[in-house]
Amino acid sequence: MSESVSAFPAVAASNGVAPLSHLGVIRAKGADAATFLQGQLTQDVVLMKQGEARLAAFCSAKGRMLASFQVLKTAPDELLLVTSADTLPATLKRLSMFVLRAKLKLSDATGDYAVWGQLGETPDLIAASADGAGAEAQNDAEKPAHRIALPAAGGVARTLWLAPAGSALPAGVAPLTEADWLLAEVLAGVARITPPVVEAFVPQMLNYESVGGVNFKKGCYPGQEVVARSQFRGAIKRRAYVGHVAGAAQAGQEVFSAADPDQPVGQIAQAAAADGAAAVIAVLQVAEVAAGAALHLGSASGPVLTGLAIPYPLAEDI
Repeated sequence: MSESVSAFPAVAASNGVAPLSHLGVIRAKGADAATFLQGQLTQDVVLMKQGEARLAAFCSAKGRMLASFQVLKTAPDELLLVTSADTLPATLKRLSMFVLRAKLKLSDATGDYAVWGQLGETPDLIAASADGAGAEAQNDAEKPAHRIALPAAGGVARTLWLAPAGSALPAGVAPLTEADWLLAEVLAGVARITPPVVEAFVPQMLNYESVGGVNFKKGCYPGQEVVARSQFRGAIKRRAYVGHVAGAAQAGQEVFSAADPDQPVGQIAQAAAADGAAAVIAVLQVAEVAAGAALHLGSASGPVLTGLAIPYPLAEDI
């Protein structure tokens, strides 16, 4: 267990389900849904099987991330993009600009789903919540519930559930808070794009190529040349690290080294508060971390970032 995970012991004991109001859902539906998204995202969605989910990024022409998604294929002609609710309107508008004559419709489907986050080994009862019909309810074509397995946080399993709007938690499932989920999300080390960091990072700065969020064998998409060049020319000089800080932190804050107080050496990609402290995903210059530099939040005299680590192996051979 990493130092940052051990700094928040409540996460290790988490076992229950939380409602997630910070997430929204974009629906892409139509004969060309998969091929359209294939040309927009870093992920190979054409090869996805029904029921499969994959991490993906939507980038600008400069390779900077505009949004991040869990892409779920629910039918041959339908995919759902689970994303930050606060970036959804701008993301939907920008994606819609490229539809042109493609045979699909993009829409905000957030109102169609109750989104829940499951931590730990709670029984998979959520799929039955739509109508109480038992586990087979997740195959109900009229009211499906969808499951997305996510990277664990310090050994604690994480699962997203999309149930029909208005669904209630089944009896016997322990309730958790959204704050519980947000903390675990940060400790898992896979950052979600929110407004303060839109266009701040290329995918590799958030280690997306190492957690299955970038496919280097697929066709073109906005920013592909920049993303590929960063990968194959060894230009990745910043990486995402999980750490913690005493006090508050928020996405977009800069990080400074005590050795060079005038220039930031990184930025907070995501943060979550707990017990008077904050867990963070910080995008930092690799050289500074390797040198063991003292890194501070907000200024060279600000709170110290500690426990920095990457909670999964980085891909060395794509």
